[in-house]
Amino acid sequence: MSAENPAPRTRATRGRIVMLVDNAVNGDSRVQKEARSAAEAGWDVVLLGKAKGKKGQTWQIGDAEVRLLPVPGPLFRRRHEYRRAVLRSPLAYRPGPLAAYRRQKVKARRADLNVRLILARREGSPLARLGLAVPRIAARFLSSWVELRYRRTKALEERRKAMTSPLDRFTTAFWRRTMGDRSWRRLDPHLWDYELAYARVVDDLEPDLIHANDFRMLGVGARAALRARAKGRDVKLVWDAHEFLPGIKPWNPHPRWHVAQCAHEREYARHADAVTTVSDTLAGMLTERHHLAERPTVVLNAPDAQVSPEQAAEPVPDLRELCEVGTDTPLAVYSGAAAPQRGLDIMVESLPRLPELHVAFVVPNTTSDYMRTLRARAEELEVGERLHILPYVPHYQVVRFLSAADLGVIPIHHWPNHEIALITKFFEYSHARLPLVVSDVKTMSETVERTSQGEVFRAEDLEDFVRAVKSVLGDAGRYRGAYDAPGLLDQWTWEAQADRLDEVYTRLLPGGGTRRAALRATEEAGA
Repeated sequence: MSAENPAPRTRATRGRIVMLVDNAVNGDSRVQKEARSAAEAGWDVVLLGKAKGKKGQTWQIGDAEVRLLPVPGPLFRRRHEYRRAVLRSPLAYRPGPLAAYRRQKVKARRADLNVRLILARREGSPLARLGLAVPRIAARFLSSWVELRYRRTKALEERRKAMTSPLDRFTTAFWRRTMGDRSWRRLDPHLWDYELAYARVVDDLEPDLIHANDFRMLGVGARAALRARAKGRDVKLVWDAHEFLPGIKPWNPHPRWHVAQCAHEREYARHADAVTTVSDTLAGMLTERHHLAERPTVVLNAPDAQVSPEQAAEPVPDLRELCEVGTDTPLAVYSGAAAPQRGLDIMVESLPRLPELHVAFVVPNTTSDYMRTLRARAEELEVGERLHILPYVPHYQVVRFLSAADLGVIPIHHWPNHEIALITKFFEYSHARLPLVVSDVKTMSETVERTSQGEVFRAEDLEDFVRAVKSVLGDAGRYRGAYDAPGLLDQWTWEAQADRLDEVYTRLLPGGGTRRAALRATEEAGA
């Protein structure tokens, strides 16, 4: 089935849920678990994600269908990036490949003239050498002229990306003042590329409920719900807010990007029939920011307590074997997204002070610029053989994979979103029964101090990090024993969170029955 064709309803279900996410699904354990558990509970689930290339894909997660849609990006570049800046930089070439073409063409011309001069000298022809004098002088002059225009073109491109000039600041402020929350249409029209890629597919699927993950998909889901309601279909919208958007460290360096995303979120938040999020603190912040009628339901990023027989039968890679270390070698692991604000550098810097410790980074991109930087730093410190960079494993293998380590590390820096939630890796480490070493971000450090499952260190403080690691390695059994507390791990399972999410769906679509009844019917049918 192609990614664009609508899925027929071939079995009786509690209703159709279309889930939206702005990534390629693989690597996003939350949306995978949401889709699978909703399908298990009797919903007809189609999860739409973003393809990495120009070709769509489709596969199954349990009974849920996954489709990846190509998202062309012609609106990614702003309109002014397609025009010449006659007043701002009159010597710059027009946008596009012309500057690089002219520069290369002049280099080729000079290279050709140099070869012809060599041949003229070999042949001993003064006239031939004299005949090349004028073309060579002209080529040298033209080369200087083209190089000047090339540098002006590149400088203009950088200024346009930075958008820090008085004119850029004025236009940004103008659109925000005159258009308010609608200003994202001018500040980041690339958001329309997602709408145009997803909209027709969502409409064709005719969902009963749309589950929009995070801020980009909120607008796509809200507009789809509005179109359906205009046609007489009462489609419900659930917005799953993964983070506090004003508090993120923008990964897009364009200064208008963050402003535009916040405006886009504010415009469409009011259209959500229900909101879910990842922590109680964030639920309160979202309620206040968007004046929500009811507090969002908290659905934690917890791992599965159980896996299917098919998943359990798959061999799990051996972490220590991949690191080429034995069980007597202390091994610290970090699993998750990798970026400077995640603080992984402190783990590398600590290795000379912890001479027996090995460190494993389990990350989505093992060859990213950040990983290469950390690898180079380890080599500089002469500890490269004790740093191991490994790729992700499937989300249902994470806990078993990580359990071979001696401690799990979460060294994140102080950013608003880091302070307010227990992140996915916290629960994964916990179910792997790993002693923890975590930075003193608010929610996570308070939890670790309450449960005694690890040590807290001051973020970005190398001496304190080394102290915490030594403390954990010196008495690992005591920290692991914290997980024996009755009910501690039971509350941190996806099964418990799936019940909460299903309660939201059931409240919005009360005619579909309950999750427990659907699961019971499935078990009886299987028997």
